[in-house]
Amino acid sequence: MKYFSTRGDIRDDARALTASQSIIKGIADDGGLYVLEKIPLMEKNLHDSADLNYNELALWLMQKFFSDFTREEIKFCVDAAYNAENFFAPKIAPLVHAAGTSFLELFHGKTLAFKDMALSILPHLMTTALKKNKNPKTQVILTATSGDTGVAALEGFKDIDGIKIIVFYPENGVSVIQKQHMITQNGKNMKVVGVKGNFDDAQSEVKKILLDKELTAQLASDGYEFSSANSINTGRLVPQIVYYFYAYSQMKISEPINFTVPTGNFGNILAAYYAKKMGLPIAKFICASNENKVLSDYFDTGVFDSDRPFYLTSSPSMDILIPSNFERFVHDLAPENLQERLRNLSAKKRFELDVPKDFVGFFATEKEVRAAIKKVFSQGYLIDPHTAVAFAAQEKSGENGVIVSTASPYKFAKTVMTSIDSKYEKYDDFELLEKMAELTKTKVPAQFEGLKNREVIHKNVAEIFEMKKSVMDFLKDN
Repeated sequence: MKYFSTRGDIRDDARALTASQSIIKGIADDGGLYVLEKIPLMEKNLHDSADLNYNELALWLMQKFFSDFTREEIKFCVDAAYNAENFFAPKIAPLVHAAGTSFLELFHGKTLAFKDMALSILPHLMTTALKKNKNPKTQVILTATSGDTGVAALEGFKDIDGIKIIVFYPENGVSVIQKQHMITQNGKNMKVVGVKGNFDDAQSEVKKILLDKELTAQLASDGYEFSSANSINTGRLVPQIVYYFYAYSQMKISEPINFTVPTGNFGNILAAYYAKKMGLPIAKFICASNENKVLSDYFDTGVFDSDRPFYLTSSPSMDILIPSNFERFVHDLAPENLQERLRNLSAKKRFELDVPKDFVGFFATEKEVRAAIKKVFSQGYLIDPHTAVAFAAQEKSGENGVIVSTASPYKFAKTVMTSIDSKYEKYDDFELLEKMAELTKTKVPAQFEGLKNREVIHKNVAEIFEMKKSVMDFLKDN
């Protein structure tokens, strides 16, 4: 089970990596993302796995992708990640039936977002991989975030020996709660930097830094090595496949189902696509976009076109026009023409590609997102703006199935509460945490208690061109 770059030649075995090596490296030297030559198939009937708990299912599936890890090593990583200390729901990813549909709740981890599903295990996979490969270098994790990846990565890698982490986020492109959660994170091995630009700007610059050969050589001489915690890393992407199988097992049915996925960087819905290739009976993928609808437009027209206005929305994790993981998808559909399409994307910001028949795309305006939050709440269930995008998209599709719910509504209290009733406009985000608790007869999550008054530790703000200097300054000072 070797991993190859999307931009390389799968026949070039000399450049292939093992699973553990791909996790350490993160991104290929040629700028491509690591993929398996062939997605592994299930070896047992789905009914045989229906009664497995989350950890057992994760162990079974991850062994297929991380073949140079021993069973005991993967079990250690799985059990270290998915436990009562890190997740506050006994089922880890419960399926809730409400408002005439089903919601797969992926926000019961430490940072209340679906990124915890993978970033709780990635640090264990990475440290195990480093030991396995006898790699003595300190790993420098560079991550761009549109909101939730940042705090989940900071929490996951906090104070782990041999690892330093730097998170870049769009200064004006995340929610107040998300920002406060990041800039108050304490840990001896971390730095958080706001950037004057959007997520695409930050992500593009992070990739440039990761691929800077001169800088990489300089850091290597000092005992450092770059890696990533974004879903470009196979150790981030593969664990996301698990919860699609888990959702299906909770449905207790035998026929194919639909998944509606709020989509930004394309990692979440790509994991669902890989699950289907493994044998999970999925009928349709409903790709849900906000007003940055580059993906829903592609699935509607067969034209990927990123030359369009960028919008700041109430669902910031989806405010993306150049989704990294889409390259893996294109490579799987048409590997022979990938390079041409990448050149067209660079020069013309567009390319054409036939849309698979099992994918459809729909988007939701800001008005429709607010209406969806209000409608679902009127039926006794509260959702965040990203999940509301998916709910609105699923309604437009005329289909039903499982909506992938990616964040707790507490993370977006202002949007959620003002969508329910305009009377909440007068309160700030932190006051609305308490108002939401009163309205729903729940408790403010412990992670957010006293958040407003926590000490701000990370005060750096940089221009995009200053991001590289921010990395160097952090390593020099640490």
